[in-house]
Amino acid sequence: MSIRHGLLALLSRGPRYGYQLRVEFEASTGATWPLNIGQVYTTLSRMERDGLVEPGGADEQGRAVYTVTEAGRAELGRWFSTPVDQTDRPRDELVIKLAMAVAAGNVDVSAVILAQRTATMRALQELTRAKRANTEGLGQRLVLDSLIFQAEAEQRWLDHCEAVLKEKST
Repeated sequence: MSIRHGLLALLSRGPRYGYQLRVEFEASTGATWPLNIGQVYTTLSRMERDGLVEPGGADEQGRAVYTVTEAGRAELGRWFSTPVDQTDRPRDELVIKLAMAVAAGNVDVSAVILAQRTATMRALQELTRAKRANTEGLGQRLVLDSLIFQAEAEQRWLDHCEAVLKEKST
């Protein structure tokens, strides 16, 4: 997800000021994507330049608010209707680390896997606790569910790596 589209989604609910957008963005993503307030204002400035948002005056406290334009609503509609390209993901540092550990030849790959497994299990426990304690609503629950599923998938992949290493050593 881009910050741009996230902010457009929040603005589609009505006028918002920068700090409000930052707080709502972080709450909506379960605080998994912290935003710097400078990122918010830089993104708003670019979206204004591109005709996706416009200044909407000020709220009752005098804070400058932004509103989404029709072009912004159309852009948001395109984003929501376009599937995410699963092949266009950032590099996975863990995959690269294990590949390089194997390539180096002098690294205890099993120890690397064990260290990662321990960290992933700890993260999985923390995520599960956070899910049980969630009072922020459905959006945060979906984010936490996704992170839990990713951690579970990582554990399965680490099992697979161990099995492949064991197979190759026999």
